Amino acid sequence: MTSTKPQHAPQIHFPVVDDVLQVGGIPLPRLAERVGRTPFYAVDRRVCSAQVATLRAVLPPAVALHYSIKANPMPALVQHMAGLVDGLDVASGGELRTALDTGIDPARISFAGPAKVEGELRQAIAAGVCLNIESGNELANAARIGDLLGITPRVALRINPEFELKSSGMRMGGGAKPFGIDAEQAPQVLQQAAALGLDFQGFHIYCGSQSLRLDAIIEAQSRSIELALRLAGDSPLTVRQLNIGGGLGIPYFPGEARIDPTPLGEHLAGWLPRLAQALPEARLALELGRYLVGEAGVYVARVIDRKVSRGEVFLVLDGGMHHHLAASGNLGQVIRKNYPVAIGNRMAPDGSLASATGPLCTPLDILADRMELGHARIGDLVVVFQSGAYGASASPAMFLGHPPALEVLV
Repeated sequence: MTSTKPQHAPQIHFPVVDDVLQVGGIPLPRLAERVGRTPFYAVDRRVCSAQVATLRAVLPPAVALHYSIKANPMPALVQHMAGLVDGLDVASGGELRTALDTGIDPARISFAGPAKVEGELRQAIAAGVCLNIESGNELANAARIGDLLGITPRVALRINPEFELKSSGMRMGGGAKPFGIDAEQAPQVLQQAAALGLDFQGFHIYCGSQSLRLDAIIEAQSRSIELALRLAGDSPLTVRQLNIGGGLGIPYFPGEARIDPTPLGEHLAGWLPRLAQALPEARLALELGRYLVGEAGVYVARVIDRKVSRGEVFLVLDGGMHHHLAASGNLGQVIRKNYPVAIGNRMAPDGSLASATGPLCTPLDILADRMELGHARIGDLVVVFQSGAYGASASPAMFLGHPPALEVLV
Protein backbone atom coordinates (compact mmCIF):
# COMPACT_ATOMS: atom_id res chain seq x y z
CA MET A 1 0.00 0.00 0.00
CA THR A 2 1.44 3.40 -1.01
CA SER A 3 0.40 6.89 0.06
CA THR A 4 2.04 10.28 -0.49
CA LYS A 5 -0.02 12.41 1.94
CA PRO A 6 -0.72 10.71 5.27
CA GLN A 7 -3.20 12.71 7.35
CA HIS A 8 -0.86 13.26 10.27
CA ALA A 9 1.80 14.90 8.05
CA PRO A 10 -0.11 16.70 5.29
CA GLN A 11 2.82 18.70 3.94
CA ILE A 12 5.31 15.95 3.16
CA HIS A 13 6.80 15.22 -0.26
CA PHE A 14 7.93 11.71 0.65
CA PRO A 15 6.12 8.43 -0.09
CA VAL A 16 5.06 5.91 2.52
CA VAL A 17 5.31 2.21 1.60
CA ASP A 18 3.98 -0.49 3.93
CA ASP A 19 3.69 2.00 6.79
CA VAL A 20 7.34 3.11 6.45
CA LEU A 21 8.52 6.51 5.26
CA GLN A 22 10.91 6.60 2.32
CA VAL A 23 13.46 9.38 1.87
CA GLY A 24 15.36 9.48 -1.39
CA GLY A 25 13.67 6.19 -2.28
CA ILE A 26 15.21 4.49 0.78
CA PRO A 27 13.09 3.11 3.64
CA LEU A 28 13.83 5.16 6.75
CA PRO A 29 15.17 2.31 8.94
CA ARG A 30 17.60 1.31 6.17
CA LEU A 31 18.66 4.94 5.72
CA ALA A 32 19.31 5.20 9.47
CA GLU A 33 21.52 2.10 9.24
CA ARG A 34 23.48 3.64 6.35
CA VAL A 35 23.98 6.92 8.17
CA GLY A 36 25.29 5.00 11.16
CA ARG A 37 23.62 6.82 14.04
CA THR A 38 20.87 9.19 14.98
CA PRO A 39 20.10 12.05 15.07
CA PHE A 40 20.60 13.11 11.46
CA TYR A 41 19.27 15.35 8.72
CA ALA A 42 18.55 13.90 5.30
CA VAL A 43 17.82 16.06 2.26
CA ASP A 44 16.33 14.49 -0.87
CA ARG A 45 18.06 15.92 -3.93
CA ARG A 46 15.15 14.91 -6.16
CA VAL A 47 12.76 17.13 -4.21
CA CYS A 48 15.17 20.08 -4.55
CA SER A 49 15.52 19.48 -8.28
CA ALA A 50 11.74 19.26 -8.68
CA GLN A 51 11.24 22.52 -6.81
CA VAL A 52 13.71 24.32 -9.06
CA ALA A 53 12.08 22.77 -12.14
CA THR A 54 8.65 23.95 -10.98
CA LEU A 55 9.91 27.53 -10.76
CA ARG A 56 11.79 27.34 -14.06
CA ALA A 57 8.58 26.22 -15.77
CA VAL A 58 6.69 29.35 -14.76
CA LEU A 59 9.42 32.02 -14.64
CA PRO A 60 10.45 33.83 -17.82
CA PRO A 61 13.84 32.58 -19.05
CA ALA A 62 15.19 36.11 -18.63
CA VAL A 63 14.74 35.90 -14.85
CA ALA A 64 17.74 34.41 -13.03
CA LEU A 65 17.30 32.08 -10.07
CA HIS A 66 19.77 32.20 -7.16
CA TYR A 67 20.16 29.88 -4.16
CA SER A 68 20.70 31.56 -0.80
CA ILE A 69 23.20 29.32 1.00
CA LYS A 70 22.17 30.55 4.45
CA ALA A 71 19.05 28.37 4.18
CA ASN A 72 21.20 25.23 4.21
CA PRO A 73 24.99 25.39 3.71
CA MET A 74 25.59 21.61 3.72
CA PRO A 75 28.42 21.33 1.14
CA ALA A 76 26.91 18.38 -0.74
CA LEU A 77 23.60 20.22 -1.06
CA VAL A 78 25.27 23.46 -2.20
CA GLN A 79 27.17 21.46 -4.82
CA HIS A 80 23.90 20.02 -6.07
CA MET A 81 22.14 23.38 -6.12
CA ALA A 82 25.04 25.04 -7.95
CA GLY A 83 24.27 22.84 -10.93
CA LEU A 84 20.60 23.86 -10.95
CA VAL A 85 20.58 27.63 -10.39
CA ASP A 86 22.11 30.71 -11.99
CA GLY A 87 23.87 32.04 -8.92
CA LEU A 88 24.74 31.50 -5.26
CA ASP A 89 24.27 34.07 -2.51
CA VAL A 90 26.45 33.90 0.61
CA ALA A 91 26.55 35.76 3.92
CA SER A 92 29.95 34.91 5.43
CA GLY A 93 33.48 33.93 4.57
CA GLY A 94 32.64 30.33 5.45
CA GLU A 95 29.70 30.26 3.06
CA LEU A 96 31.88 31.92 0.42
CA ARG A 97 34.41 29.09 0.65
CA THR A 98 31.60 26.55 0.36
CA ALA A 99 30.31 28.31 -2.75
CA LEU A 100 33.76 28.57 -4.36
CA ASP A 101 34.40 24.87 -3.67
CA THR A 102 31.53 24.00 -6.03
CA GLY A 103 33.57 25.30 -8.95
CA ILE A 104 30.90 27.79 -9.95
CA ASP A 105 32.09 30.92 -11.75
CA PRO A 106 32.85 33.46 -8.97
CA ALA A 107 31.05 36.09 -11.06
CA ARG A 108 27.84 34.18 -10.23
CA ILE A 109 28.34 34.53 -6.46
CA SER A 110 27.14 37.51 -4.42
CA PHE A 111 28.09 38.27 -0.82
CA ALA A 112 25.66 40.05 1.53
CA GLY A 113 25.88 40.68 5.28
CA PRO A 114 25.99 43.76 7.53
CA ALA A 115 29.38 43.12 9.17
CA LYS A 116 31.86 41.83 6.62
CA VAL A 117 35.26 41.86 8.28
CA GLU A 118 38.55 42.73 6.59
CA GLY A 119 39.45 39.12 5.79
CA GLU A 120 36.06 38.42 4.24
CA LEU A 121 36.27 41.52 2.05
CA ARG A 122 39.73 40.46 0.91
CA GLN A 123 38.51 36.94 0.10
CA ALA A 124 35.55 38.21 -1.88
CA ILE A 125 37.45 40.83 -3.85
CA ALA A 126 40.32 38.46 -4.63
CA ALA A 127 37.88 35.79 -5.81
CA GLY A 128 35.94 38.22 -8.01
CA VAL A 129 32.52 37.77 -6.40
CA CYS A 130 30.02 40.61 -6.16
CA LEU A 131 29.86 42.40 -2.80
CA ASN A 132 26.39 43.52 -1.78
CA ILE A 133 27.44 46.72 -0.04
CA GLU A 134 25.65 47.50 3.22
CA SER A 135 26.94 51.02 3.97
CA GLY A 136 29.10 53.86 2.76
CA ASN A 137 31.81 52.74 5.19
CA GLU A 138 31.85 49.25 3.73
CA LEU A 139 32.05 50.72 0.23
CA ALA A 140 35.12 52.75 1.23
CA ASN A 141 36.74 49.70 2.82
CA ALA A 142 36.13 47.65 -0.33
CA ALA A 143 37.75 50.35 -2.45
CA ARG A 144 40.76 50.53 -0.13
CA ILE A 145 41.26 46.77 -0.16
CA GLY A 146 40.83 46.68 -3.92
CA ASP A 147 43.63 49.23 -4.26
CA LEU A 148 45.90 47.13 -2.04
CA LEU A 149 45.19 44.00 -4.08
CA GLY A 150 45.28 45.72 -7.45
CA ILE A 151 41.74 44.50 -8.19
CA THR A 152 38.66 46.58 -8.95
CA PRO A 153 35.93 45.27 -6.62
CA ARG A 154 32.60 44.19 -8.10
CA VAL A 155 29.86 45.78 -6.01
CA ALA A 156 26.09 46.14 -5.79
CA LEU A 157 24.21 48.27 -3.29
CA ARG A 158 21.93 46.49 -0.87
CA ILE A 159 18.97 48.81 -0.41
CA ASN A 160 16.77 49.05 2.67
CA PRO A 161 13.44 50.08 1.13
CA GLU A 162 10.83 52.20 2.85
CA PHE A 163 8.38 49.26 2.65
CA GLU A 164 8.37 45.69 3.98
CA LEU A 165 6.99 42.35 2.81
CA LYS A 166 3.54 42.10 4.36
CA SER A 167 2.78 38.90 6.29
CA SER A 168 6.49 38.05 6.20
CA GLY A 169 7.86 35.66 8.79
CA MET A 170 11.18 37.52 8.69
CA ARG A 171 11.10 41.22 7.79
CA MET A 172 14.40 42.44 6.38
CA GLY A 173 13.36 45.82 4.99
CA GLY A 174 11.25 48.84 5.87
CA GLY A 175 11.79 51.21 8.78
CA ALA A 176 15.07 51.38 10.68
CA LYS A 177 17.16 48.28 9.93
CA PRO A 178 20.81 47.24 10.29
CA PHE A 179 20.60 45.74 6.80
CA GLY A 180 21.45 47.69 3.68
CA ILE A 181 21.50 51.36 2.77
CA ASP A 182 18.33 53.36 3.36
CA ALA A 183 16.75 54.11 0.00
CA GLU A 184 16.91 57.86 0.61
CA GLN A 185 20.69 57.61 1.21
CA ALA A 186 21.33 55.51 -1.90
CA PRO A 187 21.87 58.42 -4.36
CA GLN A 188 24.75 59.71 -2.22
CA VAL A 189 26.34 56.25 -2.00
CA LEU A 190 25.94 55.79 -5.75
CA GLN A 191 27.90 59.00 -6.27
CA GLN A 192 30.53 57.67 -3.87
CA ALA A 193 30.78 54.40 -5.83
CA ALA A 194 31.20 56.32 -9.07
CA ALA A 195 33.93 58.52 -7.57
CA LEU A 196 35.81 55.45 -6.33
CA GLY A 197 35.75 53.85 -9.79
CA LEU A 198 34.31 50.54 -8.60
CA ASP A 199 32.83 47.90 -10.88
CA PHE A 200 29.17 48.61 -10.16
CA GLN A 201 26.73 45.77 -10.81
CA GLY A 202 23.36 46.99 -9.57
CA PHE A 203 20.96 46.65 -6.66
CA HIS A 204 20.00 44.05 -4.10
CA ILE A 205 16.57 44.72 -2.54
CA TYR A 206 15.46 42.08 -0.05
CA CYS A 207 12.48 43.12 2.07
CA GLY A 208 11.39 39.85 3.72
CA SER A 209 10.98 36.10 3.60
CA GLN A 210 8.63 33.23 4.52
CA SER A 211 5.41 34.70 3.15
CA LEU A 212 2.57 32.48 1.99
CA ARG A 213 0.57 35.38 0.54
CA LEU A 214 1.24 35.64 -3.17
CA ASP A 215 -0.46 39.03 -3.39
CA ALA A 216 1.93 40.41 -0.76
CA ILE A 217 4.96 38.97 -2.56
CA ILE A 218 3.84 40.43 -5.90
CA GLU A 219 3.23 43.84 -4.32
CA ALA A 220 6.67 43.85 -2.66
CA GLN A 221 8.41 42.80 -5.87
CA SER A 222 6.61 45.51 -7.87
CA ARG A 223 7.63 48.13 -5.33
CA SER A 224 11.21 46.80 -5.39
CA ILE A 225 11.41 47.12 -9.16
CA GLU A 226 9.88 50.59 -9.06
CA LEU A 227 12.44 51.62 -6.42
CA ALA A 228 15.31 50.27 -8.53
CA LEU A 229 14.06 52.18 -11.57
CA ARG A 230 13.86 55.37 -9.54
CA LEU A 231 17.37 54.93 -8.13
CA ALA A 232 18.78 54.04 -11.53
CA GLY A 233 17.33 57.25 -12.93
CA ASP A 234 19.49 59.26 -10.53
CA SER A 235 22.55 57.05 -10.86
CA PRO A 236 25.72 57.88 -12.79
CA LEU A 237 26.34 54.13 -13.04
CA THR A 238 24.91 51.45 -15.32
CA VAL A 239 22.72 48.83 -13.65
CA ARG A 240 23.59 45.30 -14.80
CA GLN A 241 21.77 43.23 -12.22
CA LEU A 242 18.69 43.61 -10.05
CA ASN A 243 18.22 41.08 -7.26
CA ILE A 244 14.76 41.50 -5.70
CA GLY A 245 15.01 38.64 -3.21
CA GLY A 246 12.24 36.11 -3.08
CA GLY A 247 9.96 36.00 -0.08
CA LEU A 248 8.26 32.73 -1.03
CA GLY A 249 7.52 30.67 2.06
CA ILE A 250 6.68 27.03 2.67
CA PRO A 251 3.82 25.66 4.79
CA TYR A 252 4.68 24.40 8.25
CA PHE A 253 1.46 24.45 10.24
CA PRO A 254 -2.19 23.32 9.92
CA GLY A 255 -4.19 25.57 7.62
CA GLU A 256 -1.18 26.66 5.58
CA ALA A 257 -0.92 25.76 1.90
CA ARG A 258 1.82 25.74 -0.71
CA ILE A 259 2.16 28.73 -3.02
CA ASP A 260 1.32 28.29 -6.69
CA PRO A 261 4.14 30.30 -8.35
CA THR A 262 2.38 30.58 -11.72
CA PRO A 263 0.95 34.09 -11.07
CA LEU A 264 4.38 35.21 -9.91
CA GLY A 265 5.91 34.23 -13.24
CA GLU A 266 3.14 36.04 -15.11
CA HIS A 267 3.65 39.12 -12.97
CA LEU A 268 7.41 39.27 -13.60
CA ALA A 269 6.89 38.67 -17.32
CA GLY A 270 4.75 41.81 -17.35
CA TRP A 271 7.65 43.85 -15.97
CA LEU A 272 10.30 42.65 -18.40
CA PRO A 273 9.48 45.01 -21.33
CA ARG A 274 9.70 48.07 -19.10
CA LEU A 275 12.93 46.82 -17.53
CA ALA A 276 14.42 46.10 -20.95
CA GLN A 277 13.69 49.65 -22.00
CA ALA A 278 14.82 51.41 -18.81
CA LEU A 279 17.68 49.08 -17.80
CA PRO A 280 18.74 47.33 -21.01
CA GLU A 281 21.85 45.73 -19.49
CA ALA A 282 20.22 44.52 -16.27
CA ARG A 283 19.18 40.95 -15.51
CA LEU A 284 16.42 40.44 -12.98
CA ALA A 285 17.13 37.80 -10.32
CA LEU A 286 15.18 36.04 -7.59
CA GLU A 287 17.08 34.91 -4.50
CA LEU A 288 15.47 31.95 -2.75
CA GLY A 289 16.58 29.54 -0.06
CA ARG A 290 13.88 27.99 2.10
CA TYR A 291 11.48 27.66 -0.85
CA LEU A 292 13.99 25.59 -2.83
CA VAL A 293 15.20 23.20 -0.11
CA GLY A 294 12.99 23.49 2.98
CA GLU A 295 10.47 20.81 2.05
CA ALA A 296 13.21 18.46 0.82
CA GLY A 297 14.66 17.73 4.26
CA VAL A 298 13.78 15.68 7.34
CA TYR A 299 15.29 15.55 10.81
CA VAL A 300 15.39 12.09 12.35
CA ALA A 301 15.87 11.23 16.04
CA ARG A 302 15.42 7.98 17.93
CA VAL A 303 13.13 7.27 20.88
CA ILE A 304 15.44 6.51 23.82
CA ASP A 305 12.72 6.28 26.47
CA ARG A 306 8.96 6.28 26.74
CA LYS A 307 7.48 7.48 30.00
CA VAL A 308 4.18 8.52 31.49
CA SER A 309 4.01 11.55 33.76
CA ARG A 310 0.67 12.22 35.45
CA GLY A 311 -1.26 10.79 32.57
CA GLU A 312 0.76 12.28 29.70
CA VAL A 313 3.05 10.24 27.45
CA PHE A 314 6.53 11.54 26.68
CA LEU A 315 8.87 10.18 24.03
CA VAL A 316 12.40 11.11 25.07
CA LEU A 317 14.66 11.44 22.03
CA ASP A 318 18.39 11.51 21.42
CA GLY A 319 17.94 14.78 19.49
CA GLY A 320 16.19 18.06 20.13
CA MET A 321 16.39 21.84 20.02
CA HIS A 322 20.20 21.87 19.95
CA HIS A 323 19.92 20.36 16.46
CA HIS A 324 16.58 21.83 15.36
CA LEU A 325 15.90 25.11 17.12
CA ALA A 326 13.13 26.10 14.69
CA ALA A 327 11.05 22.97 15.31
CA SER A 328 11.23 23.61 19.05
CA GLY A 329 9.55 26.97 18.48
CA ASN A 330 12.60 28.98 19.51
CA LEU A 331 13.57 30.53 16.17
CA GLY A 332 11.09 33.35 15.64
CA GLN A 333 7.77 31.81 16.66
CA VAL A 334 5.73 34.04 18.97
CA ILE A 335 3.38 31.19 19.87
CA ARG A 336 4.85 27.69 19.64
CA LYS A 337 3.32 25.49 16.92
CA ASN A 338 4.13 21.93 15.95
CA TYR A 339 5.98 21.19 12.74
CA PRO A 340 4.67 18.11 10.89
CA VAL A 341 6.05 15.19 12.91
CA ALA A 342 5.54 11.43 12.51
CA ILE A 343 6.93 8.07 13.58
CA GLY A 344 8.85 7.28 10.41
CA ASN A 345 8.84 3.50 10.79
CA ARG A 346 5.18 3.40 11.96
CA MET A 347 3.44 6.03 9.86
CA ALA A 348 -0.14 5.00 10.73
CA PRO A 349 -1.09 6.58 14.07
CA ASP A 350 -3.69 5.04 16.38
CA GLY A 351 -5.02 8.40 17.60
CA SER A 352 -3.20 8.34 20.94
CA LEU A 353 -1.19 11.41 21.90
CA ALA A 354 2.38 11.90 23.06
CA SER A 355 4.95 14.67 23.27
CA ALA A 356 8.45 14.26 21.84
CA THR A 357 11.19 15.87 23.92
CA GLY A 358 14.95 16.02 23.60
CA PRO A 359 17.91 15.24 25.87
CA LEU A 360 18.54 18.78 27.11
CA CYS A 361 17.96 19.97 30.65
CA THR A 362 15.43 22.64 29.68
CA PRO A 363 11.63 22.58 29.30
CA LEU A 364 12.09 24.32 25.95
CA ASP A 365 13.46 21.13 24.40
CA ILE A 366 10.20 20.02 22.74
CA LEU A 367 9.94 18.83 19.13
CA ALA A 368 6.28 17.78 19.29
CA ASP A 369 3.66 18.81 21.82
CA ARG A 370 0.74 16.36 22.28
CA MET A 371 0.63 15.02 18.73
CA GLU A 372 -0.62 11.64 17.40
CA LEU A 373 2.61 9.88 18.29
CA GLY A 374 1.39 7.73 21.16
CA HIS A 375 1.88 4.48 19.23
CA ALA A 376 5.66 4.91 19.26
CA ARG A 377 7.96 2.45 21.02
CA ILE A 378 11.51 2.69 22.31
CA GLY A 379 13.87 2.51 19.33
CA ASP A 380 11.40 4.01 16.85
CA LEU A 381 12.40 6.89 14.56
CA VAL A 382 10.74 10.28 15.03
CA VAL A 383 10.74 12.41 11.87
CA VAL A 384 10.36 16.19 11.71
CA PHE A 385 9.36 17.27 8.21
CA GLN A 386 9.95 20.66 6.52
CA SER A 387 13.50 20.51 7.88
CA GLY A 388 15.60 21.21 4.79
CA ALA A 389 16.20 24.86 5.72
CA TYR A 390 17.37 26.62 8.87
CA GLY A 391 18.05 23.38 10.69
CA ALA A 392 21.49 22.32 11.88
CA SER A 393 23.28 25.54 10.96
CA ALA A 394 20.62 27.66 12.72
CA SER A 395 20.70 25.74 16.01
CA PRO A 396 22.82 25.83 19.23
CA ALA A 397 24.69 22.60 18.49
CA MET A 398 27.21 23.09 21.31
CA PHE A 399 24.57 23.42 24.04
CA LEU A 400 25.23 20.82 26.79
CA GLY A 401 27.94 19.11 24.71
CA HIS A 402 25.84 16.53 22.88
CA PRO A 403 27.17 15.26 19.51
CA PRO A 404 26.15 17.23 16.42
CA ALA A 405 23.54 15.88 14.04
CA LEU A 406 24.91 14.21 10.94
CA GLU A 407 23.81 15.57 7.54
CA VAL A 408 23.37 13.58 4.34
CA LEU A 409 22.14 14.25 0.81
CA VAL A 410 20.23 11.32 -0.65
